[in-house]
Amino acid sequence: MKIMTRLIAFVRPLSGVMALAVLLGVLGNISSILIPVLGSLAILQASGGAAAYRVGLTALLIGAAVCGALRGAFRYGEQTCNHFIAFRLLALIRERVFEALRRLCPAKLDGRERGNLITILTGDIELLEVFYAHTISPVAIAFIVSLGVVVFVGVYHPIYALIAALGYVVVGAVLPAAASRAVAAPNADLRAETGGFSSFYLDSLRGMAELLRFGRGDERRTQIGERTDRLDALRQRLNTREGVMSALSGMSVTVFALAALTAAFFLRRSGAVGIDGVIIPVTVILSSFGPVLALAGLGTGLQATLAAGERVLALLDETPETADVTDGKAPDFTGARSRDLTFSYGGEDVLRGLSIDIKKGKITGITGKSGSGKSTLLRLLMRFRDAPQGSLFISDTPVSEINTDHLRRIEGFVTQDTELFHDTIEANIRLGKPDATRGEVIAAAKKASVHDFISSLPGGYETHIGELGSTLSGGERQRIGLARAFLHNAPLLLLDEPTSNLDSLNEAVILRSLRSAAGERTIALVSHRASTMAIADKTYSVEK
Repeated sequence: MKIMTRLIAFVRPLSGVMALAVLLGVLGNISSILIPVLGSLAILQASGGAAAYRVGLTALLIGAAVCGALRGAFRYGEQTCNHFIAFRLLALIRERVFEALRRLCPAKLDGRERGNLITILTGDIELLEVFYAHTISPVAIAFIVSLGVVVFVGVYHPIYALIAALGYVVVGAVLPAAASRAVAAPNADLRAETGGFSSFYLDSLRGMAELLRFGRGDERRTQIGERTDRLDALRQRLNTREGVMSALSGMSVTVFALAALTAAFFLRRSGAVGIDGVIIPVTVILSSFGPVLALAGLGTGLQATLAAGERVLALLDETPETADVTDGKAPDFTGARSRDLTFSYGGEDVLRGLSIDIKKGKITGITGKSGSGKSTLLRLLMRFRDAPQGSLFISDTPVSEINTDHLRRIEGFVTQDTELFHDTIEANIRLGKPDATRGEVIAAAKKASVHDFISSLPGGYETHIGELGSTLSGGERQRIGLARAFLHNAPLLLLDEPTSNLDSLNEAVILRSLRSAAGERTIALVSHRASTMAIADKTYSVEK
């Protein structure tokens, strides 16, 4: 109920459309019920048993045909409204999920299974369409129609109302609740296994070359087969339970239909009702189970939807490692420093008592063995994580007090693993400055020693580089990342192993560009290479 309440809250801006969907659904079901009712009246009229109704046979038949046409029109309108709501809300939820990921990145997403995230972004959000298009209004429609039918048949005799009410409660509430409990465990297992399989398969695709290189392709294929079999077994288990519950729903409708017929037989035999009191209420009851049968299927399908909704809401609720600062300070860059900086992951110190000065206009080198906290320091300067209050400063201002947007503007950050988008080379470089001219893009590419390579491509700067830059080498990707940072033109440039994938010739060109940039910008340079560290004005060695 908590999950459904939160999901329903998204509907408030579209409540008018939802009300229209319910109205059209109620009218459509009334039209559907009236078709056999008018047909029954036509039979009574033809047999002379419906004289009290004073309606001509032709009028009854025309009325049934009109109801058939209206049923289709109302159904179309209801589904249009429901799907309009569903797709508008799915777009809104996708936007909110992307915003949540932006807030959580990078600290809260480090080490997270990409396959699980992809499952949330695609499968889980898509499943919510079932809730918005096929759950909210059908529940309201079923309640209104069922209540109306109970009142209507109760006019003929209270026992009809009792049978109809019991039937609607069993088929529309009791059985769906039982079905929901029956499929809860297999649904949760299936969602978890699906997310794990997505991650495993994504890893397999990305690591295909390595698997083949070391002769592990057949082993990986066997593992994929085993996980596929587990998924199939879980789906089979779920389908079996769904099939049983569907059969019980159909059987229940038959039981209550027989109950209505039996009651009608005895009521007619005792003279409590006339022939119309047999035909009309029984026909109404038999033709009115459609809305509650729609709910019967929700018991099984809704569990998967709510499990998906729970995963989406959990992602939206997750708190970021660092909240954006919007009411802080925006100082001009005059340098950066740390004083007795200590930082730990999970209680284990990575940095302890670190004091460092990054002078404006200078190149500050930071070296040390792997795991000593060099990259962590750069991430703390970017405020991807929060350092202890007052221990890390930019322009004599604690990093945590600087507006996040301003901090991103005055800092450029290049990692050794450059993330590229499935777009053109120019679009990937232009990420550093969206309104840059082609001349500015080319100038940045020249500084990063990648212009000649780009010019040699058939499409030049318009060349598409494939997903994750798959058509480029590691060094080419790294140089495009550097070009992006040069184009960003921030006064503080943080470089994490910027030459790790470069040969000595390209390294020399880039180091020359960095050296010439010193003065107009400040550079903090992390590297293991002595040749890279040679351009630093001052080098800190992070030890122990």
